[in-house]
Amino acid sequence: MMDSDAKYQVCSRCVSDTTIPDIEFDENGTCNFCHIHDKLDAQFPLDERGKQKLDQIVDKIRKDGQNQKYDCIIGVSGGTDSTFSLYVAKKMGLRPLAVHFDNGWNSESSESNISNAVRKLGIELKRVNANFEEFSDIQRSFLKASVPDAEIPTDLAIGGALHRTAMENGIRWIISGRNFRTEGIQPLKWSYMDGKYVQSVQEQYGHLPLMTYPNLTIPDMIYFSLINGIRSVSFLPYMSYSKEEMKEILKREVDWIDYGGHHFESLYTRFVITDILWAKFGIDKRKVQLSAAVRSGKLTRDTALEILKTPPSGDPEITRMVLEKIGFTEEEFEEILSLPQKTFLDYPTSYPLIRA
Repeated sequence: MMDSDAKYQVCSRCVSDTTIPDIEFDENGTCNFCHIHDKLDAQFPLDERGKQKLDQIVDKIRKDGQNQKYDCIIGVSGGTDSTFSLYVAKKMGLRPLAVHFDNGWNSESSESNISNAVRKLGIELKRVNANFEEFSDIQRSFLKASVPDAEIPTDLAIGGALHRTAMENGIRWIISGRNFRTEGIQPLKWSYMDGKYVQSVQEQYGHLPLMTYPNLTIPDMIYFSLINGIRSVSFLPYMSYSKEEMKEILKREVDWIDYGGHHFESLYTRFVITDILWAKFGIDKRKVQLSAAVRSGKLTRDTALEILKTPPSGDPEITRMVLEKIGFTEEEFEEILSLPQKTFLDYPTSYPLIRA
């Protein structure tokens, strides 16, 4: 489907379009992200083969952790995927340690969801608290860098905190909430994650050194995986649940509260989604997530297109609160919004090494 000037195109199968970087279409108008989804579908089958593979993984986790207090570690944010992963692990008879990286931006609903889940499931919770002065300086740096990856410092810190906690407790398995069937496939230029990237942006725009930030560089990953034998896995790709189905189960089982939007459990993430990604870059990440639901048969394409007709909407009160807390005036924020758009390719990263 193309408009009159033959520049804009929407995938014939999902709702991904030419606003998404590096999208390509085949002769049938199907996008390359749909083809990636199909390859992952084959890798994570939802039939008996997938069940057997998941059972083997769970057995391996139990075996590796049989002499430890915990056999796995799960990062929890109060969001749907992480809470459901915690619920599934407990139901499978595993002994998870829940870890929450608190960057100072939790909403009331996220706090409630975390405390309710660990209490109802009988799971111990460890909090890793960020040094807010240092962490907010990193967040300011990424806003000044004028890249859409403004939430990467949090995502990377979560990974760093999980790996360090796993090593300290002799835990060899990290259970993540990643799921291509509900999250979709993010284009690299929207969400590139790399410890060297964080270092280079902070060196260029920050005022404080990375002293307490739990970074996760390539050498860190080699140390944690090869030296300490820590591995990451997700259960969710082996399960045919939609977001809405997971939410209903969590509401019933652990008194989970819906926070009203994808990743809105974090006030800063909500600010980034509406005030940075949409207002500055014109990025609507719902296209990625809705496309995943369409490909998985959990949503019709027409329904997804109808949802996208209403643009992401911000909350002026949250915007005001975030700017005040992070230390930007409205004038300074307007300057950030007017800066030329950049991507991770404009900064030193480990990407050339990763590609090689």
